[in-house]
Amino acid sequence: MTQRLHLVFGGELINPSKNVFKDTGALHIVGIFPNYETAHSAWKAEAQRTVDNAHMRYFIAHLHRLRDEEAPASPTEELG
Repeated sequence: MTQRLHLVFGGELINPSKNVFKDTGALHIVGIFPNYETAHSAWKAEAQRTVDNAHMRYFIAHLHRLRDEEAPASPTEELG
């Protein structure tokens, strides 16, 4: 079974109309979630918590889309 991992993260943007972070060292990593539904719940909670700051944005990154399951694994991947 293929895992569909999702990363929820956010931070302060330089300009609310662009997705450029003010300080990438200060990004808030909410967590990695096993499915979209739990990732969305975490994203929504953080987005609502910071709703008063127009420069704060949270995102869901689909980690499973970063991998090509058909490609041969690298030597590092095979160690796990």
